[in-house]
Amino acid sequence: MLDRLADESGLAIAIVDASGIETSVSNDNSICRTLNPDGEITGRCADFCGKALEKATEAGKSVGFVCHAGLDCRAVAMTSDERPVAAIVGRTFIKADHYRIATERAMKGDWQKYSPADLFENVLLSGSTAEIEKAMDQLIDMAVTIETAEIKHDIAVDTPIKKPVITFEKIADVIAELAEKLNKTRTEKPKFPDAERYIAQIGQPASELVVESIEGPDTGQVVEQTVEPVAERVSDASAWRSFFGSLLSKDHLPACEAILQFIASHYGFRSLVWLERRDKRFEDLTGYGTLEGRKVKLGIAIDDPRLPEAVANEMPVELVERNNDPQRSRTMYLFPVPVGSDIASALAVLDPIADDKIKHQIARLCHSVAPQLEILRLRGEVSRRDSLAQAVRRFSETIKSDNTDDFWLHLTLTSAELLQSERASLMVLDEKSGTLELKAVVGAHLDLSDGPEPGERVSRIVFEKGKPAVVADVSTTGLQPAPDDRRYKTSSFISSPVALGDRNIAVINFTDKASGANFDRRDLELIRAITPQIAIAIDRAGLKERAGEFEQLAVTDALTGLLNRRYIEERLLEEVKRSNRHGYPMSFLMLDVDHFKSYNDQFGHPAGDIALKLVANVIRETLRGADVAARFGGEEFAILLPQTTDDEASMIAERIRSNIETTQFPRRAVTVSIGVASCSSELCSVNGLIEAADIALYDAKHKGRNSVRLFAEMPADERHN
Repeated sequence: MLDRLADESGLAIAIVDASGIETSVSNDNSICRTLNPDGEITGRCADFCGKALEKATEAGKSVGFVCHAGLDCRAVAMTSDERPVAAIVGRTFIKADHYRIATERAMKGDWQKYSPADLFENVLLSGSTAEIEKAMDQLIDMAVTIETAEIKHDIAVDTPIKKPVITFEKIADVIAELAEKLNKTRTEKPKFPDAERYIAQIGQPASELVVESIEGPDTGQVVEQTVEPVAERVSDASAWRSFFGSLLSKDHLPACEAILQFIASHYGFRSLVWLERRDKRFEDLTGYGTLEGRKVKLGIAIDDPRLPEAVANEMPVELVERNNDPQRSRTMYLFPVPVGSDIASALAVLDPIADDKIKHQIARLCHSVAPQLEILRLRGEVSRRDSLAQAVRRFSETIKSDNTDDFWLHLTLTSAELLQSERASLMVLDEKSGTLELKAVVGAHLDLSDGPEPGERVSRIVFEKGKPAVVADVSTTGLQPAPDDRRYKTSSFISSPVALGDRNIAVINFTDKASGANFDRRDLELIRAITPQIAIAIDRAGLKERAGEFEQLAVTDALTGLLNRRYIEERLLEEVKRSNRHGYPMSFLMLDVDHFKSYNDQFGHPAGDIALKLVANVIRETLRGADVAARFGGEEFAILLPQTTDDEASMIAERIRSNIETTQFPRRAVTVSIGVASCSSELCSVNGLIEAADIALYDAKHKGRNSVRLFAEMPADERHN
């Protein structure tokens, strides 16, 4: 019966005893289930659900709280088999901001160790705390009629509970009755409060929209667009309630498409587009009717004061089409979709809207769906980031070995496969001549080196500007058309510089996506994720090509195979300059093997060398593709982490420390101490970072070893000791 109540209310119901054990749980939030997989409430959860019985008993009534995960809950004390337990109702997100924080923790915080698929499998979402309070209040109100053999006592939310009287074994009948009542209530009222205010307007008759001439999408001909009366279509409020309830079962893009289709069907519109914020402007995400598949450019910035004014007035911003003939200019109605104080997206309607009541209705709908869409967007972002991270990890593993017969072809082919591109090319700067040298081509129908100087048409421009180019249709760019003999299948391409520190060292190009689709911002994001690893691979290959094996030995530690101090100090200088110039984060680690002298003394130097090799292997296998590790001297190692914040560096350092601790060494267990320093406004120089990481390392060893210490977290008086 608990399951039925949980399903009907859309909330989780957990029964927790005094020892912090879940004795029963229905429709649990997947975040709670992942954090406490065995039903034993531990960690930070112990301060919330683990103390629910204590808090509810102390208060003598039901108590509400928001836990560390951002979930809203309400708890009340009851009895089961004559022992006290707490019933916790909720475990649901009320605010999109709380869900946003949860996704950030999953992407780059303390929840990174959990699978996003597990964390967000069954996330519970509600419109307000009123739903939780209503379910709890009804449960308590109906429980006052239950009699025990000794006492009959009325319980209300604000009435102290002198003695637990709700017998858990007798609650089944009450729950069944409550579920039936909840089911009836849920068919009478909408799920979301904003939707309730909005739906109240739906039953009102709507005026017939004005017939207006508009310009056809492609031919330039005038097309008559007739819009039918919509009073009958909007009179059924149940359709709106059903629609609101269905949104959270979709992904973000299908949900936006569903909104367009729903509005179109209810108002007879034929030209709608959903827009998302990109930098400082709106860009179209998906269109409906005459705007499906078409690019829409708006002459309004994200920070335009008309947008918040439109939100406050529950009216659209009216944008007039630029046209030399005022009689043919159309009006686009832009409805902002606010998330808190931010405007993350917007709905645009190109059909005429003569009735202000309809404008109000659409504006209210946009306000109502905004939190749900933001949650769906963030949920998709977590999934997308996880997929991207996995793809980058696979890419990194593939290019780690550069001992193939043709390194350049291997690197280009691996990159093309990741981008799902049938054709690709890699061009590397020849520092002596200053020209771009074509290193590898994948999928070309002819030898590009036989034609004009390679790269002059696109790659040189991208290289010099230092910014990637994503082109959907080359004919719209003003670029000189490619020669016919190249036989490109599509007109879309993506070209990106490859930088090492502040130096552009190469350009990589992709054309002819295997699916036939255009390259887009997701492909660009993927390119940006792998170019640092491509840069490191090119740099290492360049060392070999320029100076041969002898020069390579000059920057490589012979024992561990890692780079040496000379190399990492040069790279550190490049990254410091880059961080100071562009504000990019960057971190530096110093690592020392604990008690290494006693290891050498007890087992001999050959055994010590083996131990150092194993430590180096663990470091190499733990790091990401763009990270740089070096043997700094003796048993000390240094690690450069480009574009890495203090918190991220701390997690990477802890992962290295843990992996070394659990590695089987031939003689005895080996541990390491690690100091972490990151670029900040007060600290961002080569010597400063090395010194800061060394101070943090010394502090870690001084306080017991086998630990990670952050320089930024050390008290000021300890930083100079």
